[in-house]
Amino acid sequence: MVKPLLRDDAFEAVAADIMADSANADLTARGWTPLFTGSRTSRVVIMSQAPGRIAQESGIPFDDASGRRLTRWLGVDHAQLIDPRHFAIVPMDFYYPGKAPSGDLPPRRGIAEKWHPRILELITDARLTVLVGSYAQRHVLGSERRATLTETVHDWSAYAPAVVPIVHPSPLNTGWLMRNPWFESELVPDLQARVTAALAAPAPTRQAH
Repeated sequence: MVKPLLRDDAFEAVAADIMADSANADLTARGWTPLFTGSRTSRVVIMSQAPGRIAQESGIPFDDASGRRLTRWLGVDHAQLIDPRHFAIVPMDFYYPGKAPSGDLPPRRGIAEKWHPRILELITDARLTVLVGSYAQRHVLGSERRATLTETVHDWSAYAPAVVPIVHPSPLNTGWLMRNPWFESELVPDLQARVTAALAAPAPTRQAH
C-alpha cells in the first residue's frame, strides 16, 4: 500500500525539526516519525491525545479502532480524515507514549506547548477545532472547561461555533458511551453538521495589493 501524503511542505519542515529535537532522539532512532497531518488549507483541526501503537507502527493517524469510531462520529471516511487538504490532526504528543496498566500512557508534558503554536499558525483557514479527550480540552480550554470531562462534553454547545469537545473514541470508552447516550444521539449529529459546514465553506477571497 502506498502511504498517503499527510502533510504539505511547510508541515514537513516542522516534522523534520520535531525529529531532530533532542527530546525525541530515542524515538527517531527507532525509526518512528511524528504523527500529525495538515496543510494551509485544512478546515477542521482534530486536536487529539497521542498516536496509538498500531497507528505509530503504520505511520498513519487513527489507523485503528479509535479511528474507525472517530470517522463515524465525524461523518467522514478515513481517507478524508487523513487528507491534509481538509483535516489537520494535531495531537498533544506526536509519538506513541507507551502502554499503561489501563490504556496508553499520557502524552508527554511540554510537547504541545513547544510545537503547537508553530503548527497551528500554518493553518490559515481552519473553521472548526475538535478537542478529543481531556488532555486536549485542558490544553485549549483551560479554565473554561467544566469540573469533569463528562460535564465539559455535555456542555459542548457552550464552546460553539468554533470548538467541539468530545470524549476519546477509544474502545475503552464504550462503557462511558453506554452511560451517556446523549453523546451519540445529540452531540454526534451536531458535530457532523459542523464538520460538513466547515468543509463546505468557501475559501476566503484574497484581496489584491
